[in-house]
Amino acid sequence: MGPKFLAELLKKLPAETNPNLLVGFETSDDAGIYKINERQALVQTVDFFPPIVDDPYAFGQIAAANALSDIYAMGGKPLTALNIVGFPESTMPPDILIKILLGGAAKIREAGAVIVGGHSIKDKELKYGLAVTGIINIDRIVKNSGATVGDILFLTKPLGTGIITTAIKRNMAAPEDIDAVTSMMTRLNNIASELMLQFGAHAATDITGYGLLGHAYEMAAASDISIVFHYDTLPLLPNVLKYAESGAIPGGSNANREYLAENVQLAFRMSVPQTDILFDPQTSGGLLISLPKENAAGFIREAVLHQLPVYEVGEVIKRDKLAIIVN
Repeated sequence: MGPKFLAELLKKLPAETNPNLLVGFETSDDAGIYKINERQALVQTVDFFPPIVDDPYAFGQIAAANALSDIYAMGGKPLTALNIVGFPESTMPPDILIKILLGGAAKIREAGAVIVGGHSIKDKELKYGLAVTGIINIDRIVKNSGATVGDILFLTKPLGTGIITTAIKRNMAAPEDIDAVTSMMTRLNNIASELMLQFGAHAATDITGYGLLGHAYEMAAASDISIVFHYDTLPLLPNVLKYAESGAIPGGSNANREYLAENVQLAFRMSVPQTDILFDPQTSGGLLISLPKENAAGFIREAVLHQLPVYEVGEVIKRDKLAIIVN
């Protein structure tokens, strides 16, 4: 489902007016937040998709890490998860599903949460994901709408998962590149979430299906600011440009590019494959964090101590003619 189609669809739905709903779908935030008492709220999200790697256990891990990421992007702590499964039982051995569920369960345990059940249906195509519920302190919610002029933007994972997983499907990807993308997609965003809270992040979002520029645009629109990225500082997965130049471009890239056409300014020197990376749909991508400039150095130091890669990729400026500028 493309971003343009979804945006138009959501406009037709009535806005929720329940006073306990602190964050709904109106600003395209990563998860919904519902107040349960004066101090705390529940954070809820759901995500599922077809396999993007061949290893079923790794696929289960990736799907779980991806679903958990929405909780972390808001500053929440995951508590429980429900499995969601579509399985072609007449054409696929059950051992595959067992491995997927074991992989998902391992990541949920790593996050300190617990799987409490789930739901499955027969499907022509295998699909797996999870609905996750977390908890958050009301005074520590990090939305995508708080980015402030002068903030520094950090990204916590390299780009290119959609391109490399497309290369995997086409039998183009080298084993070492498959290992690199799998390792990255199975890594939780929990430490990044803790550090962004510690250093007073004004806004954050996780980079998933709409790509770097799509999710950055949602942040810019919700915050009424513009975002400047410096292409040379963006972290890329190994050999992702090579695969982009070879045509391993997922279909969602074109939908993202079309959706953002009137809101993005790209540097003239950039090649088409370079721009493809910016629109590339990510799976279990990193957090894009908008941090006060005065806290940036401390954030970097603490990330190094936690062995967490963080990349300074841009800054927030006053609202310009276009929401996103890539230099």
